Amino acid sequence: MVKNPLLLFFKGIAMGAADVVPGVSGGTIAFITGIYDELLGSIKKVGPEALGVLFRQGFFAFWHFINGSFLLTLGCGIFLSLFTLAKLISWLLVTHPIPVWSFFVGLVLVSVWHMLRQLPGLQITTFVSLVVGAGLAWWISGMTPAHAADPSLPVFFACGAVAVCAMILPGISGSFLLLLMGVYQPVLNAVSTLNFMVLGVLAAGCVIGLLIFSRVLSWLLIHVRSMTFAFLTGLMLGSVNKLWPWKQVDTDTMVNILPQTYEQLTGESAQLAIAIPMALLAIIIVLAVERLAQR
Repeated sequence: MVKNPLLLFFKGIAMGAADVVPGVSGGTIAFITGIYDELLGSIKKVGPEALGVLFRQGFFAFWHFINGSFLLTLGCGIFLSLFTLAKLISWLLVTHPIPVWSFFVGLVLVSVWHMLRQLPGLQITTFVSLVVGAGLAWWISGMTPAHAADPSLPVFFACGAVAVCAMILPGISGSFLLLLMGVYQPVLNAVSTLNFMVLGVLAAGCVIGLLIFSRVLSWLLIHVRSMTFAFLTGLMLGSVNKLWPWKQVDTDTMVNILPQTYEQLTGESAQLAIAIPMALLAIIIVLAVERLAQR
């Protein structure tokens, strides 16, 4: 039984909103809100063993075994967010990009600080894991997106299986992987037009990828938790490369620049008076959520 279903539902909404944005991961929100381990553990239980419980002991035992109330409540929040906030967030990123990206940078930085506090100490192995994770996320987020005019259904299935792995990884955005694979806009179009054929195939790929990858990640968190935490923290830190609000367009790539350089090159305001408060707002929100969770 979920202790506070409304709060969990809103956490799902936050995860869904994050997954819409190419650069922010729902896994980051799960970490911030303190449900990451329970989420992975619940997903991991969905499989052949759960079916055995269903056939031997009935539906209620099966529902309890997979922590169904938790998954259903969180999933409802995620899907509601995906279908209602997709257009709003896309509009905000077009009309107010600097404040929105500044908010996400603040969100990631305070999340990195939050995760570093979970480590018992920064040893050589954890430091190397942190650097490798940051380097990987920095490299991936700097890749040039592909372009796919009309993806086939098998392509949607494969992309769903790959992208969902990133959606539960803090720092690497499933949306950004969809962008790299050239299917981000077709997926958004399918959501906007309610193309259930495409959405169904994509969801099937997501389910398969999630069931496989969640077991791998859960095993790592149990057996090499510190190194895995450090690696995940590095992923989050490296994602700032994608989220940085001030960029210069260089052929097909976007180069990060300082706010002052942005003003000189574009002749537009860097909007620091809005950007800095938005980053601070994200930090305050995370600290407030953390404080509430402790209470």
